[in-house]
Amino acid sequence: MSTHPNHEHSDKQSPRYRSHPQIEGTILCCRVCQLESEGETRGTVSKLPDRHEHSAGEGEHSQEEGADGVGVAGVDEQPAHEHGTEHPHSHAEAEHPPYAADEHDHERHEHGVDYEDQRAHTDHTGHERMFRRRFWVSLVLSAPVIFFSEFIQDVFTYTAPTFPGSVWVTPVLSVIIFAYGGVPFLSMARTELENREPGMMMLISLAITVAFVYSIASLFLEGTTPFFWELVTLIDIMLLGHWMEMRSVRQASGALDELAKLMPDTAERVTESGDTEEVPISDLTVGDVVLVRPGASVPADGEVVEGDSSVDESMITGESRPVEKVPGTEVIAGTVNQDGSLRVQVTKTGEETALAGIMRLVKEAQQSESRTQLLADRAAGWLFYIALTVAGITAVAWVVAVGSNITVLERVVTVLVIACPHALGLAVPLVVAINTSTAAQNGMLVRDRIAMEEARNLDTVMFDKTGTLTKGEQGVVGVQTTEVWDEKRVFEIAAGVESDSEHMIARAIRNSAEERGVQREQVTGFENLRGLGVRATADGETVHLGGPNLIEKLGVEPSGEIAAFAAEAGANAQTVIYLVRENSKVVAAFALADVVRDESRQAIEALHAMGIEVAMLTGDSEDVAKAVAEELGIDQYFSEVLPEEKDTKVEQLQSEGKLVAMVGDGVNDAPALARADVGVAIGSGTDVAIESGDIILVDNNPLDVVRLIRLSKASYRKMQENLVWATGYNVIALPLAAGVLAPVGILLSPAIGAVFMSLSTIIVAINARRLKRVDLSI
Repeated sequence: MSTHPNHEHSDKQSPRYRSHPQIEGTILCCRVCQLESEGETRGTVSKLPDRHEHSAGEGEHSQEEGADGVGVAGVDEQPAHEHGTEHPHSHAEAEHPPYAADEHDHERHEHGVDYEDQRAHTDHTGHERMFRRRFWVSLVLSAPVIFFSEFIQDVFTYTAPTFPGSVWVTPVLSVIIFAYGGVPFLSMARTELENREPGMMMLISLAITVAFVYSIASLFLEGTTPFFWELVTLIDIMLLGHWMEMRSVRQASGALDELAKLMPDTAERVTESGDTEEVPISDLTVGDVVLVRPGASVPADGEVVEGDSSVDESMITGESRPVEKVPGTEVIAGTVNQDGSLRVQVTKTGEETALAGIMRLVKEAQQSESRTQLLADRAAGWLFYIALTVAGITAVAWVVAVGSNITVLERVVTVLVIACPHALGLAVPLVVAINTSTAAQNGMLVRDRIAMEEARNLDTVMFDKTGTLTKGEQGVVGVQTTEVWDEKRVFEIAAGVESDSEHMIARAIRNSAEERGVQREQVTGFENLRGLGVRATADGETVHLGGPNLIEKLGVEPSGEIAAFAAEAGANAQTVIYLVRENSKVVAAFALADVVRDESRQAIEALHAMGIEVAMLTGDSEDVAKAVAEELGIDQYFSEVLPEEKDTKVEQLQSEGKLVAMVGDGVNDAPALARADVGVAIGSGTDVAIESGDIILVDNNPLDVVRLIRLSKASYRKMQENLVWATGYNVIALPLAAGVLAPVGILLSPAIGAVFMSLSTIIVAINARRLKRVDLSI
């Protein structure tokens, strides 16, 4: 979920949205949540002494809670909505006390971190479900209303059948549609009214209320024409627009859950007798010693007291190489032990662990999201005042012209009804829906529409190195041999020796041999040398494969050319592995490093062509970061960055007035992804990174970042065009409805106004669909 710091962006095309002073620090991820939060924060909701009860006056929260647990307002359709503040009127506790509080108790206590309220504002399934259901029910009920409408009968030249009570079909069903489909807008309009910030909800409510009241009155007033069919179609279109909007913003809130999954449920605690006992990790205390077997996750931060092994810390530190662990070294909770057993003395548990700290950073970054106002809402706010002004002028002018009669009332009602065009309600949601599907077809999953819109203004893209710009795995990037064996023979022997090992280095050597089409040599007598390497017999000769510690242990010196190769590789922060023959001669050396993706260079060149700066963030050393940055032409890089520092690097760029996208794939990237204006998660990365990102790249291709920005720009153009069409309708329709051309015999009737309204909607829909043709090729 995207967060936006409280500084203005320098892009004059689209000023940065500012956080609302009253609701800063809360998560406002859709219109419904935004209105709820504003209402609560401003104190507009009644404060009750018993937070488990609603008074009769709180209609939008207590009315019509049916079998599916939906309040009429549509703002309490899902459980556990928090707003970042403790408030006497709690939606979560008032409507869903049982499971909202208990669903994750086990995980909270077990992992020592309370992350339940992280879920609060990120599941909009209930909002979507409510608008979808009300749309379909209202649409079905609207069919008879439209069929029996006199205007529709006249236009299509047919006569509806009559039967006893047939004249009441239209008004009765219209009342039901207004009560069922229109009340959510009225409830949310109440919040806008109390906040004194008119927007789309007040404009919709004004139109449907006036149409409803006038249509009911027309049943008893001669010389009036009811607006029933206009009323129901307006409600249907607005429900459809908001359903599409809710569907586009629905997102899961699993980032903290995925972080917690890194922790094992239990640990093997060493007893005083030296045996082990399985205990929940919540029972661990500082000073306990735990046994961490090969392949197991470390249950708590601690210090190795016995054993030698390597530990995969890439998900926490971003470092691609396994880290050797010997007595005296520290280990981090959630990291994975590889090939040896370790006994670890616990130094930190629960909320004091590094993983818990990352979880807090993710939560804080997600909660720092600022308030965003859609262009359509701002247009609706202005249109609300314009409609009232034009209606007032219309009333005065017609009273002066013809006196007080039913004609004046009809003119005023016509102005107020057609002031709310269907097209304005669909202008943005239609584009968003097509944008989302188009992105998915191109390997981009959009979880946050606001971030997708913001991507068009990006001026800096920050990539994580490991697993994003690089493959996140060791590969052979160079090899040096002596005259004893050529390169083919070297790979045959090395791949054969490493044939049964699952170590990262072994896989790299085997993969390189396969890429060269080299068959592995059959070996015997394989032996793992702890902390040194491996030994085996090949072709009747003993061969060793390992790092600098191995040749030091064997007491052999590499030749001049091997030594020079190793020195150069070391200068580039590459891992050097030696192949030793008969315990006496180094016959080859391999340089291993994290392999740069083929697409990374092209992606960076394309971003530069768009005028976007590229930065790189990594937990690797300065030498590694510098080498990759120079190879790819990256503008700036940050090396040796600790997990708790990554989001501060994003914030540092934001403080310089830059709109920043963060692209990453590891747990250590999660806070930075949440902090960035646009968080882009690599789909093949860890689950927590995916859950923290606003947009997920399914194909793990950096070029998709370029496609994302292009699609964002194209989508925004369509939104602007649609808003022009939608509001342009009013520029023409309102003066005609007011009767400015009445002296020359041109007067817009409510029925013709509804036709214009429909044409505007059709134009907006066709224009939005053209977004599917956007060219995203690079």
